[in-house]
Amino acid sequence: MPATTLGTSEQLLAELRQWVEQETPTTDPRAVNTLIDRCEAELRAVGGEITRIPGRDGFGDTLVCRTPAAAGSNLAPVMVSGHLDTVWDHGTLAGPMPFRVEGDKAYGPGIYDMKAGSFMAFHSVREILRQKIPTKRPIVLLLTPDEEVGSPTSRDIIEDTARGARAVLIPEPAGAGGACVTARKGVGRFVIKVRGVSAHAGGNWSEGRSAVVALSRLVLKIHELTDLAAGITTNVAPVFGGTRPNVIPPEAGAEVDLRVPTIAEGERLEKLILGLAGEQDGIRIEITGGMNRPPFAENGEIVALYEQAKALAAAAGYTLPKQHRGGGSDGNFTAALGIPTLDGLGCTGAGAHAPHEHIVWTDLAARCATLCGLLEEID
Repeated sequence: MPATTLGTSEQLLAELRQWVEQETPTTDPRAVNTLIDRCEAELRAVGGEITRIPGRDGFGDTLVCRTPAAAGSNLAPVMVSGHLDTVWDHGTLAGPMPFRVEGDKAYGPGIYDMKAGSFMAFHSVREILRQKIPTKRPIVLLLTPDEEVGSPTSRDIIEDTARGARAVLIPEPAGAGGACVTARKGVGRFVIKVRGVSAHAGGNWSEGRSAVVALSRLVLKIHELTDLAAGITTNVAPVFGGTRPNVIPPEAGAEVDLRVPTIAEGERLEKLILGLAGEQDGIRIEITGGMNRPPFAENGEIVALYEQAKALAAAAGYTLPKQHRGGGSDGNFTAALGIPTLDGLGCTGAGAHAPHEHIVWTDLAARCATLCGLLEEID
């Protein structure tokens, strides 16, 4: 168990509620920065060494908080990284998803993915600083604004910070059965644009070249790349095309999601999908994009981190299983650098990105104790 006093689940939920009721859609940097402001002020007040990196390209700021290193110590720090943005637009709280507690479940936009986990990281670091708890290594807390759209502006910061770390902890939501994550698939994203030739669908059909038909054939080719036994999946969505039933569609397009288990498969499939572009018989196909997150592969160092977390969880009164997960996170970036990374250390619950999104709030204290224990005890 950590030496830090963290409070009860009821106390943690009361403060977490304030985070949930501050809506932070990725697309609104001012809203994200309002929560960053709160975190910065509270961490500064307890002695955190703060670096705030201004946002760019329409995204919010990134906050880095370091605990003071012991005199004469040059030990590599333990890094804990979470994001403050959510997929939910303004008005969600006032409309379909008000914050509410029903039994042992607490509902609200972004509470599971991942405000509960980011709050647990923030709370642990704040209390370690406030209570002056000695840790075996310095701690770096990173709070980012754009994970839900692939971390386009924070990836470099995450990687640069992680390069000097002993280990990285990611408090993304716990999986089924409360599992943490020791491996994730890599993620690729592509955009397809098809240009055809418009014509009257009745009087001049032969003069047209349907972008929708060309896209349909392409969708089937990409769908056929899925190999469940090999851990490869593709999904084409959303799809658009055409204007009116009596007009041969001159434009169509789609987005593609690719999941792969290894870097080699990512490179192979990226090349294959991009190679479907070209021009023939009046149809021009453009495909952009590529691998967005590299695969996060389990290794011996990650298993050792997991065993330490498992022992801390047992001391906190619960069993901590592990899993490999298809979804990506910022942990993909750090694991691909060779930094031991343990993910899925957030709260239990379900419904990420769905109307029934919730956490099991009664698990907050125990899950936070495990995360805080790792911050204190990783050597």
